[in-house]
Amino acid sequence: MSYQVRASDLENIRLNERDTVSAVLQNIALILATPKGSAPFYRDFGVTNEFLDKPMPVARAMMISHVREAVETWEPRARVVGISFVEDAPEPGKLLPIVEVEIDPED
Repeated sequence: MSYQVRASDLENIRLNERDTVSAVLQNIALILATPKGSAPFYRDFGVTNEFLDKPMPVARAMMISHVREAVETWEPRARVVGISFVEDAPEPGKLLPIVEVEIDPED
């Protein structure tokens, strides 16, 4: 079974989540919402912003590789199946990633 995750899914964050699937999805949303370099003592956590100010096709390609790498590094219980994007209507030119993952609840 696959799940879709966005950075905006952090609206109802729950600490010490006991359900494995919910915990993994919450962790992925946190990864997506965290700029790399902004977490004290975990400077490599999150997604880099090297794609800022790049042409849209270049930014998409860079984001796909950076998002995939971040999720695979920081949440090994998930396998990235695909990454798509929506543009932020209030902020034209801003890409919002939607990550599709598969989770093994036994891990």
